[in-house]
This record gives sequence, C-alpha cells and structure tokens, in this order.
Amino acid sequence: MIGVPEGAVERVLVVVGHPDDAEFWAGGTIAAWTDAGIEVTYCVLTDGDSGGFDPGVPRGEIPGIRRGEQREAAALLGVHEVGFLGLTEGGVREWGRGLHEDLARVIRRVRPQRVLTWSPEWNWQRFRSSHPAHLATGAAVLAAIYPDASNPFALTHLKDDEGLDAWTVSEAWLLNSPQREINHNVDITDTFPRKVTAVQAHASQIQDQGTLAERLRQRIAQNTAAARLPEGRLAEAFQVVVTG
Repeated sequence: MIGVPEGAVERVLVVVGHPDDAEFWAGGTIAAWTDAGIEVTYCVLTDGDSGGFDPGVPRGEIPGIRRGEQREAAALLGVHEVGFLGLTEGGVREWGRGLHEDLARVIRRVRPQRVLTWSPEWNWQRFRSSHPAHLATGAAVLAAIYPDASNPFALTHLKDDEGLDAWTVSEAWLLNSPQREINHNVDITDTFPRKVTAVQAHASQIQDQGTLAERLRQRIAQNTAAARLPEGRLAEAFQVVVTG
C-alpha cells in the first residue's frame, strides 16, 4: 500500500468538477470507505450546467436537477456532506485566486488525511475523459493542498477571521491518470452494486439505464486486468501521491 494505511484515515475530501464524477469513477471505493467508518465529504465545483441529453429539459433547470441527483447519489454511498461551489465550466478552467482560496478553505475545514480528485495530466488512452474542467480541477486542488492549505503563514485571514488552522493533507488519490502512473487498485466487487445504484441516481445524464451496469463493468475491465484480480472481480484504479 502506497501512502497512508487505511486504518489511519478518518476523513476523506472528494473534490470533483461535476456532479456524477465521483460515482462514475470512484463510487465503489467511496462506498468501501464509508462502510469502514471513514467520513467522506464532497466538494463539487460546478453544477454540471452543460450536461444532459434531453433537449426538452429547460437549461435553467439543469443546475437544480443535478444538485439533487448528486445529493441522492452521495447519500446512497454514505457520504457525510455534499458542498457545491456553483462555478461555471469557464470558472473552473480559468481558475484563479478565488477558487484557490475556496479550496484551501475547505481543506482546512474538513481536515482530511486523504483527498480524492482528478489528475491534472492528459490521459491519451482515455482522451474524452480528460475534460478540461477535470484537468483544471486537479491542478487547482493540488495547488491548494501545497503549499497554502498547509502553510500557517499563507492566507492568514482564514485563521484570523474563520478560525481555520493550516492543515497538511497526507495523500492525494488521482482519477484518470495515465496508465503508466496508476499505482493502486481497489477491489470493489462487493460494493459494485451500490456504485451502479449511485450512478443511476444521475438520471439526467443516463440515456439507457438498462445497460448501465454492463457498461460500468466494461469501463473498469482494464483496471481489473491490471490489478491481476481473479476472473469476476472488479477494481477501480488510482494514482496515489504522497503530499504530506
């Protein structure tokens, strides 16, 4: 095991670009964490206002729909808290001081040993998964983890005005890293049914619910093979980076 032993992790912060990112990419792992008594908090940067497939749904209703779906999905996985920053896609891709401080703030408030977020690297084998908002989310989160969230002499107003002491995150788990960087797999065979149910909660994003489970199996098939698990087992894959 790279990084922090599971028994030493009490809190995990999940920072993603869109509602449904966490469930599609790490739903089985998150369910396993909460089953083990780990407190998981979500911070979702956008409301996914550019998502969906049904032109009959008024675009102005999408943010509210997707927030509701995200809360339902998180509850199915046992997530402790879900927060939204309400940014636009452009607000994430062109992130600056405001988002940087917001991320440092949530890190200091939640005080996680582990942060789960997107890799800031392009994955050429899964090009369409390297969404610009995913890449920007990963870059912004890692820049908040180090140095400012952990530096007591940076962003001093967070301590002076809000009582938020500096906090050092021990490790980051990155989603959709290039295959050569993957160094940890989680067997999610037992929690896969909950992952499927949680993804199904994002109904505005799924055109064919009937084939979803099989599509999710196919999506992670290469992880299972790389982890050298027995036939029939299922895995989610991560790049674990020591940050503490």
